[in-house]
Amino acid sequence: GEDMIGKYSFQQKASREMSSVRRGSVDSYDERENCSSFTNLDPGLEDEQRLLHQNVTQQLERCLTEAKTSTLLCQVVLLPRHLLTRIGHHILCSSSDEPCGLRGASIALYVDDKDGLKTVGTVFPDPSVTPTFELSVVLKVDTEDGWPSLKHIFNKVLKLRPEYRLVKRKLYSSASPVVHDFSEK
Repeated sequence: GEDMIGKYSFQQKASREMSSVRRGSVDSYDERENCSSFTNLDPGLEDEQRLLHQNVTQQLERCLTEAKTSTLLCQVVLLPRHLLTRIGHHILCSSSDEPCGLRGASIALYVDDKDGLKTVGTVFPDPSVTPTFELSVVLKVDTEDGWPSLKHIFNKVLKLRPEYRLVKRKLYSSASPVVHDFSEK
């Protein structure tokens, strides 16, 4: 997964690194972050959870990559570094109390921009399992135009904020959806 996300650092300290960024990939920009995703998992589950986490993160990234030309109408999507890793971790946490865990999830990815919600794609962690709950991940577009110089380099850059919303809805239940808002903290 790491090779698909160009490490994008606006301090330009990593100029040699820039040359390895694949054109048209989903890039990330630096965000102060200490990511301790798997510290409190049962060691026996850890490998399986890590694989599930990696798989979901890669599928979310693929959704974003494929949506660039169709739904999002941009050439580059800039993500805060570790954003997808964090989302993957929160998806795992939300799935832990479900009968099939993450395998019973259907995950819908949305981007919230000035025109409203856009559907980016849907991820089924295990297509052989009928989903019992639905997770909606809503990414927010950063509309503050902080980098005019970038606008000249890329005419279509979509920068996402570190905050996002995760909504969990049980499919065969009258329970209300549970909404979590995550910030960069």
